[in-house]
Amino acid sequence: MNYDLLYRPNFTLAKVMMNPGEEVTAEAGAMVSMSADMEMKTKGRGGFGKSILRSMVGGESFFQNTFTAGADGGEVTFAPPYPGDVIQLQMAGNTVMAQSGAYIFDHGDIEIDTKFGGGRMFFSGEGLFLLKIKGHGDVFLSAYGAVHMVELGEGQEYVVDTGHIVAFDESCNFKITKVSRGLKSLFFSGEGFVCRFSGPGRVWIQTRNPMMFLMMGRK
Repeated sequence: MNYDLLYRPNFTLAKVMMNPGEEVTAEAGAMVSMSADMEMKTKGRGGFGKSILRSMVGGESFFQNTFTAGADGGEVTFAPPYPGDVIQLQMAGNTVMAQSGAYIFDHGDIEIDTKFGGGRMFFSGEGLFLLKIKGHGDVFLSAYGAVHMVELGEGQEYVVDTGHIVAFDESCNFKITKVSRGLKSLFFSGEGFVCRFSGPGRVWIQTRNPMMFLMMGRK
C-alpha cells in the first residue's frame, strides 16, 4: 500500500494506492473517490459501546467504512471536511492523543478510543474528550490550515492555544490554563485558554483556529 498527499497544505487530498485484498478504515463521509471495483462495508468499530461513546462524546461517526481493494488492486481518496492539511502518523505501538474530529482514516492494527480530557477543556472550546489512538500502522489526521510539529525534550514546556491543537504524544503531560489573569483580560484580550505541555513528546499544531473562523463568520 502506498500513500500520496496531494495539494498540500490548503486543500489536501490523500490518495491511497492499494494492492489486491488490502484494506483501509475511514471516518464516515471522508471518502472522495474510489476505483469501481473497490468494496466498501459500513460497521461500528470496536463494538457497540465504544462506537456509541466515540460518536456521542468523541466527535466521530458511530459507523466507519472499510474499503477493500479488488483483484487488480485500486485506489481510494480521502479529504477532511474543511480546508487544511493532512498528516500521516506512523504508529509503532505508541499512543497519540488527538482532538475530536481529527481522525480521517487508518491502515493496520489501530485502536481508537475516547478519553476524558478534563473539565476545563469544555470551556476552552476543545470539548471534554480526546481521541486516544494506539497500535501498529498508519493513521491520517486532518488539520485546519497547515501543520507545525514541535518536539519537546524531557521536562521542556510549551504553550499552545487550545484551538490550534491537532494531536500530541501520550508521553506529554498537559494542563489547561488561562493565558492571562483576570476576567477582563480573559474576555477582551482575544486569547482565552491555553494548553501547557511538558515533554518528552511531540505536539502537532494547526495554523488556523476553526472556532475563530466561526466567530468571524457571525460578525
